[in-house]
Amino acid sequence: MEFDHILIRYGEMALKGKNIKQFINQLQQNVQQKIKEFPGVKVKRTQGRMFVLLNGNDPKAVMEKCKNVFGTQSLSLAVKVENDVEKIKEAALYALNNGENIHKFKVTVKRINKDFPVRSQEMNQVLGGHLLTNTDGITVDVHHPDVEVKVEIRNEATYITSSVVPGLGGLPVGTSGKSLLLLSGGIDSPVAGFLSMKRGVEIEAIHFHSPPYTSERSKQKVLDLAKQLTKYGKSIKVHIVPFTKLQQEIFREMPDAYAMTIMRRMMFRISEKVCEQESILSLTTGENLGQVASQTMESMHTINEVTNYPIIRPLVTMDKQEVIELSHEIGTYETSILPYEDCCTIFVPKSPKTKPKRDKVNYYESTHDFTASIQEAVNGIETIKITDKKDPTETFHDLL
Repeated sequence: MEFDHILIRYGEMALKGKNIKQFINQLQQNVQQKIKEFPGVKVKRTQGRMFVLLNGNDPKAVMEKCKNVFGTQSLSLAVKVENDVEKIKEAALYALNNGENIHKFKVTVKRINKDFPVRSQEMNQVLGGHLLTNTDGITVDVHHPDVEVKVEIRNEATYITSSVVPGLGGLPVGTSGKSLLLLSGGIDSPVAGFLSMKRGVEIEAIHFHSPPYTSERSKQKVLDLAKQLTKYGKSIKVHIVPFTKLQQEIFREMPDAYAMTIMRRMMFRISEKVCEQESILSLTTGENLGQVASQTMESMHTINEVTNYPIIRPLVTMDKQEVIELSHEIGTYETSILPYEDCCTIFVPKSPKTKPKRDKVNYYESTHDFTASIQEAVNGIETIKITDKKDPTETFHDLL
């Protein structure tokens, strides 16, 4: 006997009412996509449950993939047996014996199949007695057990589990539209991408690259961060913008104190054009509130003026330590701190304006025409598709 299924439970999606079918279908697709490398593994649904059929594959390896899919509340390795009392007893003992450091247990039977001849409470007693008889040094504790052996007697079969692995929660990626993530290469933006994905958002990324001031290693760092994010969602297109000429023009022609604000406005203008091309409905940034000069309320108000697209800022209420801790948890921190500068750190004004006014910025921009440089940057965009495979990244297409 062995664990031959993974039971997937979903939490928040159960509140979606009439739309729940769309969310569950997307979750099923996402799980199937994550485990496609395992031969014969399939995802099926039955009566409010989702199961992964392991088909002889390593349960722990498949579980590792499944637990990183948004929309999963929790997961359990399960044994499937016929609706037969003796076979259920055997499977319950197997499930209990596969736990670690167990001194106390409880049995919970759920009889969905009302034609099964033994009622739930009676089945609890039958299984509890069998487990006590066939183990040493283990007692029943219904209030504080080390392990709960759960038995679901369903119409088609019985499923027995004895452990619960937390999932990521949230909503399945792909149920909340698509957003363009401004991916700088620092600590914040990958975490912002992760959190937007948790709300069901599919992401593409845009990165502003300023060679020779920013190196090829800084570009590769961003691609590596995107790859780490694919662990939690789908493949990600990364749009690399050649930003050197436009950035030099901004810092040459605009007042030093306002250059950072104007640079951010240019980034949003270019990002909006990518959104139009890729049918994306919002932007996502790693901006916080009050962390740096460009993230004051006044700066955001002035920078936002150039786009009507919604801007998702998942980190806006978090302090830096919270962001760092989360970056550790999702595996992006070590890449983010690699010492390769991005375009936002190479041209830093000595005294950037923390409370820029829209009217002043509009006046300064009116004194110089950036249209041709913006279009040149857009025309030069390289788009790279990043997957969760170990293969090298491949150039996908040029945007225009």
